[in-house]
Amino acid sequence: MPVITGPHQYVEDDLFIDLGPTFHPGLHLKCEGFNFGGSVKLKVAAEMVDRAQRSGVLRPDSILVESSSGNLGVALSAVAANRGLGFVCVTDSRCNPTTVALMRALGATVHVVTTPHPTGGLVGARVALIRELLAADDRCVWTNQYANPANWTAHYRRTAPAILHRFPELELLFVGAGTTGTLMGCARYLRDTGSSALIIAVDTHGSVSFGGPPGRRLIPGLGMGFRPPLLDRSYVDDVVLVDEAETARTCRALARQGFLLGGSTGTVVAGALAWLAGSARQPGTAVAISPDLGERYLQTVYDDEWLRAGYGPDVLEPGAGTRRPEPMTAVG
Repeated sequence: MPVITGPHQYVEDDLFIDLGPTFHPGLHLKCEGFNFGGSVKLKVAAEMVDRAQRSGVLRPDSILVESSSGNLGVALSAVAANRGLGFVCVTDSRCNPTTVALMRALGATVHVVTTPHPTGGLVGARVALIRELLAADDRCVWTNQYANPANWTAHYRRTAPAILHRFPELELLFVGAGTTGTLMGCARYLRDTGSSALIIAVDTHGSVSFGGPPGRRLIPGLGMGFRPPLLDRSYVDDVVLVDEAETARTCRALARQGFLLGGSTGTVVAGALAWLAGSARQPGTAVAISPDLGERYLQTVYDDEWLRAGYGPDVLEPGAGTRRPEPMTAVG
């Protein structure tokens, strides 16, 4: 095992769960939650801060600011604490209470937005507050995960190579779409290395990333209230939209196998299973990326009362909660 001096120096990049015996033959889940940030976002946090430090943007008295639904906020809290930087996270009312507590335990200041922006939803409201912070204090530096190329570069350098190293004959890759950093980094790497694997984006109902209508979203992580600036649809072969009730049911199904995983993971797995069920193509090797673990969702996805209050009394009953959007036209 390594000896480290910073939380970003240890990332478990070669752990996969074989979902074939209980979910679908050939489907594997790449687990990204076993690090000091607790999610795939630790790679992004380290990459963004490293780039800012190399460019000279950060001074000793700089205060990092970022909009996050939770996971990146925790990751940046850990990286900032380790490097002696201040950090302010702007999140919203969907953020799990445990996640807010984790950020504050790591020394971050957390602002929770409760009123949506008229056109950009809660994420738009978070960004608006960040702009106010930047205007009020010149020490503030916005890492801006939505437009920062370091977001996708982290996965180009780390996540995708680890997948192809383990599965060189990869046929399908399912990636959740939030800021689309993971999606774009992995897709670009696969294309640049000549892989023929199909890239399937998994998004949530109510997200507008791929042109769908805006709607209510209660589970943090995936989905956006505006089109992600990093998204290049020409790299995406297909898209699956998942209902949040199906996300919860899939999380519960994984937990019954002993794997307590996060809400974003439930969405990705639900999307992968729906796509495979509706496709004539039955791959020998498919990978879905699991962004995080489940402990932060104990008060939400894994809480029966929270689920019934948000989605109705029949939420835990099996149902058809996924669909594929209208066929996409690739654009550059």
